[in-house]
Amino acid sequence: MRVLLTGATGYIGSAVLDALVGAGHDVQALVRDVGKAEAIEAPGVTPVVGDLQDVDHLGALASVAEGVVHTASPGDETSARVDHGVVDAVVGALADSGKPFVYTAGLWDYGPGQEITEATSFSPPLLTSWRPEVTARVLDARGVRSVVVAPGLAFGRQERLLHLVTGAPCTDDGDPALVTIGAGSQHWSPVHVDDLADLYVRALEQGEAGSTFIGVDGTQPTVGDLAAVASRARGLEGRVATETPEETHERLGVLAEPLLMDQRASGARARQLLGWSPQQLDLTAHVAATTAVADN
Repeated sequence: MRVLLTGATGYIGSAVLDALVGAGHDVQALVRDVGKAEAIEAPGVTPVVGDLQDVDHLGALASVAEGVVHTASPGDETSARVDHGVVDAVVGALADSGKPFVYTAGLWDYGPGQEITEATSFSPPLLTSWRPEVTARVLDARGVRSVVVAPGLAFGRQERLLHLVTGAPCTDDGDPALVTIGAGSQHWSPVHVDDLADLYVRALEQGEAGSTFIGVDGTQPTVGDLAAVASRARGLEGRVATETPEETHERLGVLAEPLLMDQRASGARARQLLGWSPQQLDLTAHVAATTAVADN
């Protein structure tokens, strides 16, 4: 399949690029500059330099693609405007074609919950409060095989958010302890980025129109447990110090709200309908391995 991919040099997008090429797809990768284009040029990949906000260019690229995967995000106050523009361009180009459009949402959009599924109502934190509206537009697109992937906490390759646990500050008393995020009792639902990339390929190839797939590996470690593993790897004998929600907000800003949420999801739907089966190390084992390598 000839696939247009946004965000090909980003954290999730770079893994998706590898997975698409590995599955035999020809990828046209939209990148911001020549340097990024040169970095990803390889068999099966055609870099195209352009601006995600140039909706005319994006629409023209989408119109000649056989499928579109959108993983790019500014990650700032322009995110809502940019994603609405992307949806305008891609849905307009693919309307009534039946071609696939895979859009990236996120588990955070569902808010806290002990049994989060694709049917759970949205209750997003402030950071992603704009996204459910865009997601609804994607799923309602006329004549497009729209599929939404909602990743949990992605890890692997680069330690994007995970460093907030493994590289957290330590207390400065006689028995230093690793400071956790809040009380540490909240559960996270993670996914290795390479497993997540495989889910994107399956969603593109098999996902039905209007479907959503939560991308998590089924493990649900607590933040406190992860911090204890990191503490042992850093030679602190598993000592962990909690902090109040107010202290977490002061330390982490807008990230505090989603990272303090207790989120438990299984990802069962992707396994059942797409045959997805995560294969990589789980997050607890990954923290033990990578923190030890980094600090010893």
